[in-house]
Amino acid sequence: MERKIKNSSMNIVSKTEKIGQFFFPAAFINDSDSEIKKIERLIKDYKIGGLTFFHSRISAATNFEGKKKVIRNENSAQRLSELIEHYQNIASHPLLISIDAEWGLAMRVENTPQYPYAITLGALPKDQTDLIFEVGKHVGNDLANIGIHLNLAPVADVNINPNNPVIGYRAFGENKEQITLKSIAFYNGLKASGILGCFKHFPGHGDTEVDSHLGLPVIMKSKQELQNTELYPFIKAIAQGIDSILIGHLAVPSLSKGKNISATLSKDIIKGLLRQELGFKGVVISDALNMHSVSKLYPEKGLLEWKAFDAGNDVLCFAEHVEEGILTIEKNATTDQIEESFSRIAAFKENAFTKHSSEHNIDINKITSLNQNIAKASLTHYISDQKSLSKFMIEGFDAILIKNTDHCVFFTEIEKTKNFNFINLSKTTTNNNILIALFPDSIKPKNEFGINKKMKETIAELSRTKNVALYLFGNPYALRILQTDNINNIILGYQDLETFQQVAAQHFIGKHKAIGISPVQLSI
Repeated sequence: MERKIKNSSMNIVSKTEKIGQFFFPAAFINDSDSEIKKIERLIKDYKIGGLTFFHSRISAATNFEGKKKVIRNENSAQRLSELIEHYQNIASHPLLISIDAEWGLAMRVENTPQYPYAITLGALPKDQTDLIFEVGKHVGNDLANIGIHLNLAPVADVNINPNNPVIGYRAFGENKEQITLKSIAFYNGLKASGILGCFKHFPGHGDTEVDSHLGLPVIMKSKQELQNTELYPFIKAIAQGIDSILIGHLAVPSLSKGKNISATLSKDIIKGLLRQELGFKGVVISDALNMHSVSKLYPEKGLLEWKAFDAGNDVLCFAEHVEEGILTIEKNATTDQIEESFSRIAAFKENAFTKHSSEHNIDINKITSLNQNIAKASLTHYISDQKSLSKFMIEGFDAILIKNTDHCVFFTEIEKTKNFNFINLSKTTTNNNILIALFPDSIKPKNEFGINKKMKETIAELSRTKNVALYLFGNPYALRILQTDNINNIILGYQDLETFQQVAAQHFIGKHKAIGISPVQLSI
């Protein structure tokens, strides 16, 4: 679908309208008519620079505590496309449309292509990095097809802390060199499709145990330690000429003269470290300003927006108080501050619109093939004892499915060539070889990934007395909560997508070799 951007020039003279360009409030795909009217008013009356789309007002972006159930809308993709076109048509200056699509539009939109998580891509051997470029390119094509210009990805955080509640599977792993290589590959793939990317969350959200949606994480590391690890991917990306960086809501006292202040509100971190020391010339984007780590600090409407802008953010993402924010910035900001940010945003938008005019078709067959190639290259034999694994083929085995459904592609594929019996968690077995397929309920570590006490006890007991092979279709950090000392073979499948299960089945029956390299080091 070809989309033309009307009036793409940024001939804005008014100081107030220039400030309006800094604001990228949230827009919701499944909004009510009354809420859509409010967005229309922001576009018409305040000349905002863009919109950042989310699923709905009770999705993860606003429903941090997770107490409300998100209602599916099977037509969300069509609805999103229509809303973007509608909002663009009423804008006097073209809007830059952004979204979080770290693993594709499926992160926010039903019935759209889903690509593997970053942690899965992190398992790819170095010589398979071109697959990550292809993921970025395909994701970019999907976004372009629907009218989106900016993907707030990749996550360039070094996920040092296995208990990280908000990064984890969203990062490429724990190795700074691999994260740098793979983040840049993803970014370049987006760029090849004409879509802008954004490295996040500067100065590094990987070693935190607090969810910044709810509270302010504090990282007590020296500047040298941060330069050696967390800052490393950003430093390398800046040298590559990336267009934008998103600032995380986290306090790093060693970078902010000892203050426990969010990086998004710290001049020392943005203007000092990022701009002056590291030489970043691109657009600086705040993390969502509705997040509790900062939104509760300034009850006076517009003050948070001013503080974030004054600290050095060009784009105020998910700004909740546009009118008051514009007035407060206009009252307090210098002419140079306004002109510098406006110039960066104008160039950023011009770059996006120039690249965003060609037609992008979604080819499901190519996406399926890409995911299959990633499944083959990422499958990881984390603990390997080939001799004990060969006994399954020679002596036979019983199987256990740990999942909320009876249907499992992994076992269905194996059944085509091998006979075996299913046993449940409470049933005893005389077979010495036990094949376990574990599908954790959650990709996040909250509530131990949804792995309950009975599941853990069963795996521990069987591994003490039987020859166990465990295939994990989920976050590899889940292994940390299991007693795995006696398990002879652990294979990481990373995702529960059908193609990943099919590849794992081929591995089990000896028709595929696992070449993936674990992106995390687990103490098991």
